[in-house]
Amino acid sequence: MGYYMPPWAYAQLQVLQQAVEATKSLDDAGLGDYIRAHSFSTVVGEIKFGAQGEWLESRVLQVQYQNITGHDIAQFRDMSTQVVVAPAEYASGGPIYPFEKAK
Repeated sequence: MGYYMPPWAYAQLQVLQQAVEATKSLDDAGLGDYIRAHSFSTVVGEIKFGAQGEWLESRVLQVQYQNITGHDIAQFRDMSTQVVVAPAEYASGGPIYPFEKAK
């Protein structure tokens, strides 16, 4: 699984490339300062980082499987049992906790 990871790895290298070209340096501190102060055009869209290096806008969906019945694998072949719980602007429902109640 992890099929979602290659675009993000490529985007990370695009951010580094753009920062190196802009600063004309490989100095870690200078690159970090530049990255925190600018936005970057990447294969996954515009990315901008905060003061601590965090994404200013979450880009990864967090999902929870809910309303699972039995042991039939077919129920996982569509989105009917997947609920997006974060980020809030894309949420299709809330998390169920403890998870045992999500079955």
